Amino acid sequence: MPQRRLIVEAEVGLHARPAATFVQTATKSSGSVTLAKGDGVPVNAKSILAVLALDVKKGDAVTINVDGEGADALLDELSSIAGAT
Repeated sequence: MPQRRLIVEAEVGLHARPAATFVQTATKSSGSVTLAKGDGVPVNAKSILAVLALDVKKGDAVTINVDGEGADALLDELSSIAGAT
């Protein structure tokens, strides 16, 4: 399962609108997509409630895991939404 660990640079983190865009993009995958904050437990990145519950803020480290076709391209898209470096 391809994964990417990154630091969130978006001013608002993954709050409200960016989280909704993140989830909508994650649902493009037919496979599993998870998001974890720091070394925490991964949550379903296709669930807006799960993503919002992580309370990801600017400067937080997150890990995105994507399973399925086009995983690398989807990782690029999700990283861009998070405003990551």
